[in-house]
Amino acid sequence: MAKEVTAIYPGSFDPVTNGHVDIIGRSQGIFDRVIVAVLVNIEKTPFFTTDERLEMLREVTGKWDNVQIETFQGLLVNYAVAQKAKVILRGIRAVTDYEYEFQMALMNRRMQPGIETVFMVPAEEYTYLSSRLVKEIFLLGGSVEGIVPSVVEDFLNKKKKKTG
Repeated sequence: MAKEVTAIYPGSFDPVTNGHVDIIGRSQGIFDRVIVAVLVNIEKTPFFTTDERLEMLREVTGKWDNVQIETFQGLLVNYAVAQKAKVILRGIRAVTDYEYEFQMALMNRRMQPGIETVFMVPAEEYTYLSSRLVKEIFLLGGSVEGIVPSVVEDFLNKKKKKTG
C-alpha cells in the first residue's frame, strides 16, 4: 500500500521566477501533493505583500491540481509536521546555495528526523535566476521578459506604477 507523499517548497517568492515555476512543475509530477509555502517574516519588508505573492503563485500554478499555495511563520519543520509532509524541497542553483541549504537540511533533520530534504536543480536556463536579481533588473529599467511568468511581469509593472 503506497503512502501519499506531501512535499513543501518554502520560500519568499518575492517575486516568483521561472526557476520557481520550473521546480514546482517538476515536483508536482513526483509528489502526490506539493505545498508552496510563502514565508511570512514580519522583520523583513518584501517588495510584494504576502497577498500579492499568494495571488501570483496561485495564478502560475493553477494548472496543477496537486499544488497548494499557503503561508507559514516560524520553524519550517514545525509547519511540515503540521501538514504531515515528508519532504522539504529546496532549489539549488550554485555551490553557494548548496553550502547554506546543506546546513539547513542537517539542522532540520536533527529537529525532525522523519522529514527529508530533497534538492532540485532548476532547468539550465534558470540556474542564474533569483528573486533579488529580478527585482534589481526590473527596478533599474531592464526587461524581465522570459525570466518571470507574464502574470508576474504584470504585477511588477502595476507595482511600479503604484509606487512611482
